[in-house]
Amino acid sequence: MNMLMLLFVVFGGFLIFGLSENIKGPAIPRIQLDFGLDEGQLGQLLALNSLGYLVACMFTSALARRIGIRWTGIAAFASMTIAGFFIYLSSGYASLTASYFLLYIGNGMLEIGLAIMAARIFVTNTGTMMNVAHFFYGLSSTVAPIFAASMMGWPAPFGGGEIGWRGMYAIILALSVLPIIPSLIGKFPEETHPEEERVSYRTMLRDPIAWLIVAILSFGVASELAIGSWLVNFLEKAYDWNVEDASGMLSLFFLFFMLARLILGPITDRIGYTVSVMLFAALSGLCSLAAVLVGESGAIMFAIAGVGIAPIYPTVMAMIAKFYPKGTDTAITFIVTMMGIASVICNLTIGYLIDGVRGLFARRGSSESELLGMQAGYAFIALLALVCAVCCLALYFVLRHRREII
Repeated sequence: MNMLMLLFVVFGGFLIFGLSENIKGPAIPRIQLDFGLDEGQLGQLLALNSLGYLVACMFTSALARRIGIRWTGIAAFASMTIAGFFIYLSSGYASLTASYFLLYIGNGMLEIGLAIMAARIFVTNTGTMMNVAHFFYGLSSTVAPIFAASMMGWPAPFGGGEIGWRGMYAIILALSVLPIIPSLIGKFPEETHPEEERVSYRTMLRDPIAWLIVAILSFGVASELAIGSWLVNFLEKAYDWNVEDASGMLSLFFLFFMLARLILGPITDRIGYTVSVMLFAALSGLCSLAAVLVGESGAIMFAIAGVGIAPIYPTVMAMIAKFYPKGTDTAITFIVTMMGIASVICNLTIGYLIDGVRGLFARRGSSESELLGMQAGYAFIALLALVCAVCCLALYFVLRHRREII
């Protein structure tokens, strides 16, 4: 019974996490229109969100040790619900940014909390179970863009009109209260290693393997999150797709993403975590780059890239659990915090790269410069996945030299 409650929390937490992360794809063009934002300002918004995520990563592990993983998870779910209410009330760019910042603090707390829970619960077949847990993230991510696009058109219960992106955020984030119930019932496993045996931040800073894992996770997750943030905007701006069709392509990406996490988990356990991440990251990068180069007729490749990018995060989490069994929460916090810094930089880079290339080719006309700018931004997203594969290749050689390949 207790394991069932814990699975409800972990799997339900990933469902909520996927929804909160990926409803923004259809919402961003509407937010941009309402507040008159350019791509650089969007990049700032997403970077500040990543900063909130980063702040949460820096204190969540310590918070979990102080109040327990149960109450840390509950605090994350509660803050996400409150953030939805503030997003609904936001009246300008500043208030929206502050509300998003709170949301991503909750998201960061939730991601670290779920990673710690999963590492303590899934002690056997870690790669498979991590991918199964993250399958639920892919499941909710698949329906999130279409559901969000549809919900924004629902009639408002008061005052006429539609509920829009504000109401959509408030309703979906209110679902974050649901996993609190099994969190209150279940008994969570705690860290069993004495403090003196646990890996320290000083050890992590001196460990080249830790830094290679940081690079792998940073580039891989930055590419994954950037697709969720920018694909709908890309398809609308570059190819004049409507929001329904663009959201449908993002949902198709997450469908491949979800199925990959469900099916490929056992493969990562069989062929090894390092080789798996290297191959899958290369596949994702090449698919995204091919989609940009081929043009609108190759748009399906944007979705197929989900097959490659999906296993990276859960497989790296399994890798961390195997490398650092004594103090997994410390290792996760250090590595994910460094990943958060990279996400801030990458979101800023994408936004300003789009604006810069568009301005550089402005003489060719607005439509062509818009296309070139969006293509440059998305090519950078593909490059992130390819760099992830290269970093994984470097880790493979280091581990092979040490005879520690996992």
